[in-house]
Amino acid sequence: MPATPDELAARLRSLGIATTTIEHPPLFTVEESRALRGEIPGAHCKSLFLKDHKGALWLVVALEDGAIDLKALPRLIGSGRLSFGNADLMMEVLGVTPGSVTPFAVINDHARRVTVVLDAGMMARDRLNYHPLVNTATTTIASADLAAFIRDCGHEPRIVGLSG
Repeated sequence: MPATPDELAARLRSLGIATTTIEHPPLFTVEESRALRGEIPGAHCKSLFLKDHKGALWLVVALEDGAIDLKALPRLIGSGRLSFGNADLMMEVLGVTPGSVTPFAVINDHARRVTVVLDAGMMARDRLNYHPLVNTATTTIASADLAAFIRDCGHEPRIVGLSG
């Protein structure tokens, strides 16, 4: 069974990572989440679950306004040609559904199938916002703490300049 938001929060607390979580109606897109601006401080981000033509899986996380060119991305991250991973694969590997993709989902990737790529511009921000495994809440975390959490889950994040 995939981790629950409560289990995620407990894992973060066990690592000494302070977060703030605000519940809200379900949000499926960046456009829908813009309605929360002003209520939730920090940089708002997007997460892309991708698969390359060789079958390698990628979780690419960037600022919500950052343009991610899927044709140029393979050169930047060292992947093959990329496409979006389907919902079944997403659930199998990350334990989340479309609209809830988040770097926190690496808590469910025990087999370490996903390579995590974090945008350098995003990581330069102090506070970052992501869904805590469900799209009915947003969790704010310090960028350094996000990297520490990802490492604790057995993944070494790649920090790459993705959007100029």
